[in-house]
Amino acid sequence: MSWYKTLPILFVAGNALAAEGFIIGGGVEGDSADGLSGSFIGEVGLTEKTWLSGALAKSTVDLAQRGDLDSLYADVGVDHWFKPVGIRAGMSYWGDNDSLDSTDLRASLYWRSDKVTFAGDYEFRDFGFDFPSTDQFPGRRVNFEAAGVGLSARFELSDTVSLGFSGMDYDYDVNLQLDANRPILELLAFSRLSLINSLVDYRAYATLGLDVGERSWELDVGTWKGEVDRATTRSATLRFLNPLGNASDVEFGLGFDDSELYGNVTFFSVFLYFYGGV
Repeated sequence: MSWYKTLPILFVAGNALAAEGFIIGGGVEGDSADGLSGSFIGEVGLTEKTWLSGALAKSTVDLAQRGDLDSLYADVGVDHWFKPVGIRAGMSYWGDNDSLDSTDLRASLYWRSDKVTFAGDYEFRDFGFDFPSTDQFPGRRVNFEAAGVGLSARFELSDTVSLGFSGMDYDYDVNLQLDANRPILELLAFSRLSLINSLVDYRAYATLGLDVGERSWELDVGTWKGEVDRATTRSATLRFLNPLGNASDVEFGLGFDDSELYGNVTFFSVFLYFYGGV
């Protein structure tokens, strides 16, 4: 759930780049449930109003019954601003093809001014899940789909303070709450980086940003509800962005999850960003 949610948000920073500017970055995140992820991101301004973005990430979580489980995340997206209306579109892959994975398509239509941004979001997710084999059951792969719709908004309250909101609600074409699907819970690790956190009923976030000179603080609070387990997770993350020079920044993140599924988890992240053509 961690980088599935946060990486696309990082790409928004690239929209402030000049024409043909770029941003590249990478970092790691670990949590107190022995989850670890590494990520690389990039965005390039093809023209003054068109940006191309990409991301690649890998996470590892510890499964008590089968050792470590690795999952991948890959994303590519494009953003074009017609001024004041813009569109975003993207495609991503997330998960592990031996257990649970998904191929996602997303699109957004937004309106942006100097102080306010509103967006309507749509996402289509194509999942595949492998039921493990047992002595009585040979195992099989099941495919199902989900469609999500949402809204997001960002307000520049002053030159130094911003406020943002976002939410997404998903509708699945199968009932994942049936007892027959309990192997999904039994197989997947209970960590904020685990695959089970991809199967959400809804998610909602609020973000408060504060610029102090060349440094930036961001407080992100949110909640999401699992589609399979119906468990609610509440999360809070504080991020601090500090310049390292004229063309690079370092960002530290510290957060806490309170989950009905996997308990209380603390996590820490560090990212480096490099800019060009600004």
